[in-house]
Amino acid sequence: MNQSKQLVGQEAVKYIQDGMKVGLGSGSTVYYMVKALGERVKAEGLNVVAISTSEVTDEWAKEFGIPLTDFSYIQELDIAIDGADEVDDNLQLIKGGGGALFREKVVAAAAKEFIVIVDESKIVSTLGKFPLPVEIVPFGWEVVARKIEKLGGAPKLREKAGEIFVTDNGNYILDCAFEEIHDPVATHEQLIALVGVVETGLFVDMTKKVIVADNGSTKLITK
Repeated sequence: MNQSKQLVGQEAVKYIQDGMKVGLGSGSTVYYMVKALGERVKAEGLNVVAISTSEVTDEWAKEFGIPLTDFSYIQELDIAIDGADEVDDNLQLIKGGGGALFREKVVAAAAKEFIVIVDESKIVSTLGKFPLPVEIVPFGWEVVARKIEKLGGAPKLREKAGEIFVTDNGNYILDCAFEEIHDPVATHEQLIALVGVVETGLFVDMTKKVIVADNGSTKLITK
C-alpha cells in the first residue's frame, strides 16, 4: 500500500513547475507527494510556494523544506494535489476521511488545476460505500444530524480516542452512511442548504485528472 502511495505521490509532483503556487492536500498519500516535492526543491532548486490544507501537512512541508504562505498573500494557486476516499466513474469525489475536508475544498477551489492521487481501491462505480463526511458547527449538531437522517443518511458523530473529533476549524464531523449516492450534485446541495452544515465531503466537478496506482505502476484518468 505504501509503495502505491509513493508511486502516485512521485508521479504527481512531475506536474509542478518552477515558480508555481501549490496547494498541498492532507492524508497519508499526500505525505509521499510532499516528500517528493521537497526532494525536487532540494535537488533542482525548484522555486515554489505552498498553502497546505491541514496543520499536519504544514509540519510535513516544514520538514521537507517547502516554503509556506497563506491566502492573505496569494488568492490563486496554479495547482493543488490531494488524495480522495472515493472516486467514481465521472471523477466525482468523496473526501474528508482525515477530517480536513473544508480546507481541502477551499484550496482545491482556489487552484487552476486540481489533481487527485489514489490507489486502485479508491475507484468505485458509485459513491457512498465510504461514509460521507459532513463538517458541522458544534452548536446544535444533534438537530443537523436528525435532518440528515430525513435525507436518507445515517449520521455518526466522529470520535477519536474516545473524544469527539474536532477539526482544525473547531468544528465536528458527521460521517453519514448513504450507501449509494447516485446524484452527488443534488446530495451536496441538499446537505449544504442545512443550517449548521459548514461543508460536505462531496467534491463535485472539481478535478479532471486522477492519478491511480495499480500493480506497481501509475495510470492517468482524465475527464
